[in-house]
Amino acid sequence: MDKSVIKAGIIGSGFAARFHYEALQRVFSTKVEVVGVYSVTEERLKEFTSLRNLQAYTDLDDLINNSDVLHICTPPLTHEPLVIAALKKNKHVIVEKPFTGYFGDGAEDFNGDTFAREKGLEHTIASLKRMLDAEKESEGRIMYAENWVYAPAIQKERDVLEKTGAQILWIQGEQSHSGSHSLAYGQWKLSGGGSMIGKGSHPITAAIYLKHVEGRARTGEPIRPKTISSRTHSITRMPTYINKGHLQTTYKDIEDVAVVHIVFEDGTIADLFASELVLGGVRNRLEIHANNHRTLCNIGPNDAMQSYTPDEKYFKDVYVVEKTETKQGWSSLSPDEGWFNGYQHEMDAFYRSAAYGTPIESNSSLAADVIATIYAGYVSAERKGAEVTITTL
Repeated sequence: MDKSVIKAGIIGSGFAARFHYEALQRVFSTKVEVVGVYSVTEERLKEFTSLRNLQAYTDLDDLINNSDVLHICTPPLTHEPLVIAALKKNKHVIVEKPFTGYFGDGAEDFNGDTFAREKGLEHTIASLKRMLDAEKESEGRIMYAENWVYAPAIQKERDVLEKTGAQILWIQGEQSHSGSHSLAYGQWKLSGGGSMIGKGSHPITAAIYLKHVEGRARTGEPIRPKTISSRTHSITRMPTYINKGHLQTTYKDIEDVAVVHIVFEDGTIADLFASELVLGGVRNRLEIHANNHRTLCNIGPNDAMQSYTPDEKYFKDVYVVEKTETKQGWSSLSPDEGWFNGYQHEMDAFYRSAAYGTPIESNSSLAADVIATIYAGYVSAERKGAEVTITTL
């Protein structure tokens, strides 16, 4: 595209739209003009745009036509048609996670506990293929908004891999916290799954990304995931669960724990964990064991800043860190949580790609590998951990 001013359109007016807009304020590689916002929720659209002095669009095609890049910040059920609509007009799309997935058969009483996971996998692979095919026919490109890829710690590990020619032997990782407050998250038909896709997608993406990086650095081709073995559990939904009020318990038909073991094409492995059962704030970490180094990526919490207060009343108006239950005692404050999590870095990288054609690190190939891995993981969990082959496109 090679232009210094990129016109951005935001589709959606909820939480994701807010942090996308905030991250755009810290894009420095090119100038971004937010031309407007489209949302099917009229009241939220009006509130979102009036607070930020943005134009509210009531016609989606108008917003797409007037934009260079579209931010897809809507429920994941809608991602595929919106991505394809933008690509058909040769626009770039930045897509929130999960990229796509299976959200039921449309029945009001759909139950995520009882459907055949193989059906979900087949539906998801078909959705991925349609999206990738649309990209191949378009001048636009898919940019997968997985912030872990652009977290400074992960990007530094990319630099290490590329400069040392390292072979990654084993990756360990986790995202866990005390659970989502969103009622939509607890329903499969709205979220496409539970902990494996809602939390696990972050370390799964980072692990697959680094194997892509390693392969490109050493042979010119990404090393892709081959098989997965996984287990999922719904601990807070058990009749024997003793609820002390500290964990979220609003989940209807999803898991709150997921453990996955991935084997890559070269025989190396990753063991990744996700849950809604961890108190004390978010655990975002990845550990890389290579043949010439070992790296700990403490995305959060980390010890960049620590503070103690004898009574949390003193910190009433102080933001400490995401998902912490109390501010009393020692806390690992994040001086810039968005920076450590990679939000501003991913947007800057995406707009640099849109403006100057630089490679997209979190691209459609990575997105497809991640989603195919996760839904193969759900098939494995249904089979009590049996190894399942991952379909790569």
